[in-house]
Amino acid sequence: MEIRVLKYFLAVAHEGSITAAANALHLTQPTLTRQMQDLEYELKQKLFVRGKSKITLTDEGILLKDRAEEIIDMVDKTKRDIISSGIDIRGDVYIGGGETEAMKYVADVIKEIRRTHPNITFHLYSGNAEDVMEKLDKKLLDFGLLVQHSEISKYDSIVLPATDVWGVLMRKDSPLAKYSSIRLENLKNVPLINSRQATKKSSHNEFLKWFHGQFDSLNTVATYNLIYNAAIMVKSGIGYAITLDKLTDTSDKSLLCFRPLEPKLEAKLNIVWNKSYIRSSAANLFLQKLQEKFM
Repeated sequence: MEIRVLKYFLAVAHEGSITAAANALHLTQPTLTRQMQDLEYELKQKLFVRGKSKITLTDEGILLKDRAEEIIDMVDKTKRDIISSGIDIRGDVYIGGGETEAMKYVADVIKEIRRTHPNITFHLYSGNAEDVMEKLDKKLLDFGLLVQHSEISKYDSIVLPATDVWGVLMRKDSPLAKYSSIRLENLKNVPLINSRQATKKSSHNEFLKWFHGQFDSLNTVATYNLIYNAAIMVKSGIGYAITLDKLTDTSDKSLLCFRPLEPKLEAKLNIVWNKSYIRSSAANLFLQKLQEKFM
């Protein structure tokens, strides 16, 4: 498979039409049709279902679309990394992470680098730890910002001088809002909205240890991977979200408030990167500044 043909395939998949894709690619319709037929022949799989007004993908076509997007991303990133390897450092740095106030430490380093290297562009990807680690492993991210209960031993890492505090996000008119902190007994028999990532079972998961083996007996009514949508569910009165502090508006104007867990449960934060990954000059500069600042 040629990269050029994969780009043609993605154009057809995104446009849902050979004609529209051909126009976007500045190709003739017969030329693009022949390229797609050759691709199906090469892979010995049918990739498209051709309807009256729209082309849809088969299961094999969906798989190829996902893989092709990753391949094109990697090709483009590799090209930019090589171009940026000169003395005048320029290029792109890709950083993934969940929602946390600790991102301000990353922002400080980015700001410092941008003063002297304005041709470096930073790309931020928001996702939970599982999403971030998957992209790190596929070399689509240079760095990840992860809470310490994640499986970080396979990466090199720097511990940031910050901790997030676990607690409960709730409506200000809810019964638990009268408490200054929330104990385990307060969470029994109330509807909970829980983080899928935080509750992944492992021997070093301090979050689950806080529940003393009783987590599975609690009333989980919903789960989330990022807190924004979970906060909407809390506002709607669906339940209480167990989350980290300072991720949601709990000001005087908000319907919501946050109460920390008792005993206190904190999450340390790490910047991680692949041990064997050959980084671009721009990514190496970012790592150097991180090490100078936090090691």
